[in-house]
Amino acid sequence: MKKCHTVYGACAAALLVAGVGAAAPAGNCPTLHVVRPGQSIQKAVDAAKPGDTVLVTAGTYRESVKITTPWLTLRGDGRKTVIRPGKKKSDTSCAGYGNGICVAGTKSWRVDGVTIADLTVTGFARAGVFAVGTDHLTVRQVTADKNKLWGIAEERSVRSLVRGNTVRDNGDAGVFLANTMLTEAGAKDTRGTIVDRNVLKGNRIGVTVRRLRNITVAHNDVTGNCAGVFVVGDENKPKAGKATVAYNSIVKNNKYCPKTARLPFLQGSGVVLTGAEDSLVTGNVITGNAGRSPLSGGVVLYKSFVGTTSERNRIHDNRVKNNAPADLVNQEAAKRNNTFARNNCAKSKPAGLC
Repeated sequence: MKKCHTVYGACAAALLVAGVGAAAPAGNCPTLHVVRPGQSIQKAVDAAKPGDTVLVTAGTYRESVKITTPWLTLRGDGRKTVIRPGKKKSDTSCAGYGNGICVAGTKSWRVDGVTIADLTVTGFARAGVFAVGTDHLTVRQVTADKNKLWGIAEERSVRSLVRGNTVRDNGDAGVFLANTMLTEAGAKDTRGTIVDRNVLKGNRIGVTVRRLRNITVAHNDVTGNCAGVFVVGDENKPKAGKATVAYNSIVKNNKYCPKTARLPFLQGSGVVLTGAEDSLVTGNVITGNAGRSPLSGGVVLYKSFVGTTSERNRIHDNRVKNNAPADLVNQEAAKRNNTFARNNCAKSKPAGLC
């Protein structure tokens, strides 16, 4: 029988229990690696094998962490486990790009089954948590705040679960999900990525879904951002869409954010679909989002800034109240077959959508 051992601590492998992280491939003997203040998280991660757990005890750790091992769990001791930028420039590509925790696959090889949980990542120049080339990534109970770009972000990844996180006061999106960051490409099928039960507050945009398909954003608390939820497409094929935005509380996203190269200033946007198709917005409470941006309003359908239309989207059964300039805004031509039905709302542009 293979003997398990522990690195960075005196805890026996018998402490491992089912459910600590994602299930490892059969035959692996999991080990618990315990990291304490003054020790290196990266060294523990580098020593870990598929199926192992790296447990980071409460304290402040000044480093970036790069994960390339599949089926690894990196878990803290709750919000008191804090990861901040290191005082010295690290040689790791994760820190070199200004990210806190990276899960890094390649174009030809995905990192499977990684879990990041129960910790705080804050103050990084780019993203708190950044993933590229992953499958079945789980990010849960993470506090990602005051990062200069994104709280939690990923690209070229499938079947992710982003659940129960607190994501606040980040410079761009709290949660940013994209097909690819740096190159033009058609929308990617995420094969069922889920973003749910997160608190998203004080970011530029709560959740941005860019050039993706087959994704669900549900049961989130989105408030105090410049905009709540964006589903964004452009001229690439296949088109972005088949997104479900459901049962979220999207309230008073009235922070002001200045314009960028691709967007006008943002203020008072609840849900915006731009250049997207075949998406469903349903069961949401969208109230008190008010501003004078071209994208302001409760639910806004907007032709993308490269001219791509939004088509065959369904906005049904939402409570949309006290938004300005209107609760429902459709800037697409009627022939685009976007439908509005059974929404509890008072004012729309054009009239007649409520």
